[in-house]
Amino acid sequence: MGDLLKNLFSGFGKIGGGSQDSAVGIDIGSSAIKVVEIKRKKGKAVLETYGAIALGPYADLDPGRVTNLPVEKIVPALREVLKQSGVTGADLALAIPVQSSLIFTIELPSQIKEAEMADIVPVEARKYIPVPMTEVSIDYFVLPGKEPSFSEMNVDTDNADLPKEGGDKINVLVVATQNDAVAKHRSIVSQCNLSASFFEIEIFSSVRANFEHELSPVLLMDFGASRTKLSIVEFGMVNGYHTIERGGADISNSISKSLSISFGEAEKMKKEFGLFENPAEKSLADIIRVHVDYIFSETNSALLGYEKKHNRTISKVIFTGGGALLKGLKEVAVNNFRAEIEMGHPFSKVGAPAFLEKVLLTMGPEFAVALGLALRKLQ
Repeated sequence: MGDLLKNLFSGFGKIGGGSQDSAVGIDIGSSAIKVVEIKRKKGKAVLETYGAIALGPYADLDPGRVTNLPVEKIVPALREVLKQSGVTGADLALAIPVQSSLIFTIELPSQIKEAEMADIVPVEARKYIPVPMTEVSIDYFVLPGKEPSFSEMNVDTDNADLPKEGGDKINVLVVATQNDAVAKHRSIVSQCNLSASFFEIEIFSSVRANFEHELSPVLLMDFGASRTKLSIVEFGMVNGYHTIERGGADISNSISKSLSISFGEAEKMKKEFGLFENPAEKSLADIIRVHVDYIFSETNSALLGYEKKHNRTISKVIFTGGGALLKGLKEVAVNNFRAEIEMGHPFSKVGAPAFLEKVLLTMGPEFAVALGLALRKLQ
């Protein structure tokens, strides 16, 4: 499996130090597992190591393919990537995939007191949740009227800021997570003889890794292998969420079928040329473009809905996730959105040696979720 690892500097700068100064973020995606370990040195978060392993081969599929593996197949893959990347911390933070949760906002009267929220939110949320309430765990934040501090980006209701009296309504972001998904992740961790300090829905980790203090609404587009996730973020809080059921693996699949080549070759070709012209295969860019146009058109619909409802325009779009690395994607996006387009650079939040700067800049979007988890743990 070693050749599947993008472990570029395992063993770099290993130092002693208690685990409270070390944080390991684990992102188990549909096509790969990504891990990041950071440590606190002289009060600053510093990158210790990172690595990725494709899950396809564990399901007898090509690397890059979407998988739905049982716990017993994920455990050896996680062990392998932790070993190969030289992670030393044994206490992990894990991302729960967004498809195992429901994220929506509800409106409540502004006179509701904070003490009553815990009883009222589940009752209101029930209308939106298609499974029995015993199968999910509910978290909520009151969407602030003022800017919260960035540390409040946890899925944690204790420090939610209730807006002051005055408006007729308050908006509450509700996150319902399937208990089965959390149990599955707990099982993976315990079978690796490790422990987990918390679990978090992946988009919250991604927001933490990609955002500075943005005051106007920003769209975070997370290009995954199986789907594209849209989070509208205001004051560091997710204020709207939408999923597009199309991702990087669908693009490779189309290339493979259209050009009658293997999925592996299609994946390689996609990464090498992207939306730029391939002299040997002129139709490649067109095949990719069909999918990109679909994703962007769905995104524009979601943005339009948000802008109409809230009467606020999106000023910026940040790209993250492995699919954001597609060559030419940013150039096509510029013509699709009326907003500034930016590539997420999660590793800018941690110290790292200068010689790695270029590599980390290009790989950052892929490791955003894992890094966001580690950042929360270190806080």
